[in-house]
Amino acid sequence: QVQLVESGGGLVQAGGSLRLSCAASGRTFSSYVMGWFRQAPGKEREFVAGINWTGGSINYADSVKGRFTISRDNAKNTVYLQMNSLKPEDTAVYYCALRRGFTPVVLTTAWDYWGQGTQVTASS
Repeated sequence: QVQLVESGGGLVQAGGSLRLSCAASGRTFSSYVMGWFRQAPGKEREFVAGINWTGGSINYADSVKGRFTISRDNAKNTVYLQMNSLKPEDTAVYYCALRRGFTPVVLTTAWDYWGQGTQVTASS
């Protein structure tokens, strides 16, 4: 099994920044994709960003392009999400995810492991 533990959520004013971290432990694979999803109250979980093992394939949701940056440190089995210019509509529980494979796909059901989530609130 794989365990994913997120950290870094919190409350910021609109326009502020936060950095999320997610550390993976347990069973490892030769290569895997890591990503971030979010779920706001009353809405479905949606893809935010994903990055493959080498960092050569990165995917962002249109709503966060130019504001969020995903990165990873394979030596630490950790993925990061730098969130700048936060908007009230970014408020949600953010989940780290991992999938065995090579591409950061947007389909939620294609991901194999999930963290417990961390709350991000951007106040207006």
